[in-house]
Amino acid sequence: MTEPEQVEKVLNSNEALEVVENYINSGKVMRFSPPGRASKAIIYRTVAGRCFAVELNEASARRTKLVFEASPGGVSVDWNATAAEFQVETDHYQFKSTAYSLKGANLEPGKQISVYVENEETLRALVDWYAETAASATPERRLDRAAVEAAMDMFDKLGPDGFKAEYPQFNEPKNYWVRPSRSRPFSRYPSKLIAAIALGVRTLNGGLAARDTAASLLHNTGYIIVDGDDRPEPVPASQYPHLISGAERIRACAFVNYIAPAQDRGDASVMIVAGKLHNELGLSNAWANVCQALRGPKFLDLVSVPTPDQSGPDASTTTTFTYRLKERASTMSQLAQSATNLILYGPPGTGKTYETVMEAVRLCLGEARATPLFAVDRRDDLMKEYRKLTEAGRIDFITFHQSYSYEDFVEGLRPTTDAMDVPLAQQEEGATVAPVSGGFRLCSVDRIFKLICDRARLDRGDEPDDRHLDRHRPVFKIALGRKGQDEKQIADGLANNLIHLGWGSDVDWSEERFDNFEEIRREWNTTKDPNASGKDPNIEMTYSFRSAMQIGDYVVLSDGRDTFRAFGIVTGEYFYDTSARYHPHRRKVKWIWQSPAGADRDIFYKNLFRRQSVYQLRPGLIQWDALESIVCGEDASRQTPESRPYVLIIDEINRANISKVFGELITLLEPDKRLGEVNELKVKLPYSDGPPFGVPANLHIIGTMNTADRSIALLDTALRRRFQFRELMPKPSLLGTVGDIDLAELLKAINARIEYLFDREHQIGHAYLMNCESREAVENAMRHRVIPLLAEYFYEDWGKVAAVLGDADEGDGDREGGFLNRKKLVPPKGMGMDGDAPARFRWTVREKFDFSRIVRG
Repeated sequence: MTEPEQVEKVLNSNEALEVVENYINSGKVMRFSPPGRASKAIIYRTVAGRCFAVELNEASARRTKLVFEASPGGVSVDWNATAAEFQVETDHYQFKSTAYSLKGANLEPGKQISVYVENEETLRALVDWYAETAASATPERRLDRAAVEAAMDMFDKLGPDGFKAEYPQFNEPKNYWVRPSRSRPFSRYPSKLIAAIALGVRTLNGGLAARDTAASLLHNTGYIIVDGDDRPEPVPASQYPHLISGAERIRACAFVNYIAPAQDRGDASVMIVAGKLHNELGLSNAWANVCQALRGPKFLDLVSVPTPDQSGPDASTTTTFTYRLKERASTMSQLAQSATNLILYGPPGTGKTYETVMEAVRLCLGEARATPLFAVDRRDDLMKEYRKLTEAGRIDFITFHQSYSYEDFVEGLRPTTDAMDVPLAQQEEGATVAPVSGGFRLCSVDRIFKLICDRARLDRGDEPDDRHLDRHRPVFKIALGRKGQDEKQIADGLANNLIHLGWGSDVDWSEERFDNFEEIRREWNTTKDPNASGKDPNIEMTYSFRSAMQIGDYVVLSDGRDTFRAFGIVTGEYFYDTSARYHPHRRKVKWIWQSPAGADRDIFYKNLFRRQSVYQLRPGLIQWDALESIVCGEDASRQTPESRPYVLIIDEINRANISKVFGELITLLEPDKRLGEVNELKVKLPYSDGPPFGVPANLHIIGTMNTADRSIALLDTALRRRFQFRELMPKPSLLGTVGDIDLAELLKAINARIEYLFDREHQIGHAYLMNCESREAVENAMRHRVIPLLAEYFYEDWGKVAAVLGDADEGDGDREGGFLNRKKLVPPKGMGMDGDAPARFRWTVREKFDFSRIVRG
């Protein structure tokens, strides 16, 4: 008797994942993909820092695809020889999928090699080989400051106990702690843990003995290593030559601990006191060396700043260097692509609105394309580009006010009497719907912030992408027959890219006049049923199928009221098929997706499918993300690297109640909490029944704030933590001379007095006088803009207004000033007989101004 032939067991992706997960337990690899995140592939990282992915497939698949870095660590690998050695098939096709675009994975298109594995033995051998090869090819490790700060952010959030529970392999160090570069909840952090998290590795050696140990990496990045008592650890540079020392260390530490944090905050300047930095580094009598390093050309080139202002005795503990940072707020180079949250603040008339235009265009177009538009003679070109981006929906503008709310900004409710907006519970058989005149219901409606977030998240770049659905197109539900009874005609439609309708009898509806609903109704009344109303399915279904549905619209093939089995796009006009054995009314479609098992309707549409053969689904009830995940793949709705920047400008951001407007979304604005980022967060919005909402990383937010309305100190603390602030003050240097009036000196004199009498936040901006080309224009600006503003500032105290304009004196008689005339009022009888009543004046604005007195006054 012949023994049955044994079939070799094949390896599917689920089994492959189990094998790789065992490597995690042994410490050879760690999971790199976020936990619990659905994807087409799971990415892992070896101890040496090289990534590979296991692509998910059906349980019935006969092999598993792994995707490796084609050149791990930048070292070329002979993959043909590897394929021959392990007897596997390789593929150089580059898969463009967000599953492989995870930041730091190095698996994006152009960097991949695919390997197909059929059994567990080959999988283990291949992973062992890859880990060893990558380890031997690993280049010198370097820490990224942004990654170190992110690791400290994580420690701050979890706390020592939470971090210990999350990373039990790291013990609390006795020595070699790292001091944070800015104010944080903890004065020191465990160096081994912070460096390992920043590198993305599971284990890491500590100390200073080797170049790639934790303390060495942090030290060479510019962080200060301290002991358990927060005292700087000695730097044995002679014993360990891989450690930076001397001027190089001073420069690195000054950048990491002073310059970079100030740039992150958007500060206009930063001061470094030589003695303070000297002591922080644990140096001895080396103040001269510190001063030399801080003013030297190497440091200025490193931080890209001009020569600093120096004060105090030279080469001493009190020598102070003040560095003027770039006026445009800038973050570290490592974070150049992260989301911008910026508020431009300053007195009125300082060019905040124009600056937002420049910043928005720069963010959308990039530095290289936008910078030439900032030239003085290209203002019209800049505004043209701004309007073009606004029309394209990439820039939106909104103004906050005192009554502005969450419902105006994110999403709100609107009343509707549409009978199609019926709750699910009322759609059951036998339920009745109140007529539209019987009341109203509330439906959620998206507002400007949610709308621009969706546009930014779904942006696919300049190139058209046929892997995604057009969310502006209607979706029609259609039934090709009764489930379980008309399966042959349903299968015929699926096999031949066809949809067909049984209503409409034997009338050919091809004539152009039947584009109109009334023509269809009239024809049916004339030829078939004179008593039929517009609700007759022969009329209603025919119109939906023949006229309402257009080429390019979508159709979903229902399979009962709770499931659907296919989704397609309409490709042809209506036609009448005289040879059809059933349903002669037909249209051609292209089926994008179909499945015999079908999919649940409530995944993308909460309302039950109605029993009508064809009708348009309610646009507001379609969950497009869920629909795309079914039709186009799980990663279809995720953001891609090709997504272009979007900008939301919020004018007068300080005038609204920020907590009331942003609500729970304030946390989502942080760059590292954006979609696709390392600490991605989503929230369930209170009004809509959609999926959890997140803010995309390619949406930049620019706010403007008039400090004359409200001080920056009074802003919501949560907002202040999440935004950079750039101050815009008056620039008299931009003003010229009109006749004998020196506008620059005029503005300087006015603002100096305002600052003395009130504060610097209520100065007058240069924009009030920018376009004045004649004496008449200057007088009009002063009469109708500047003087009324001063009167508002000082609450109609015209004595102070006169002081600002140089028209005040110590007397109490009549006076003719350059801008204001003062006339003493005679007190009524009984009010001033004793002579002690204070003098009161009538102030009037002169018809002609004398500008010669204001600078001298």
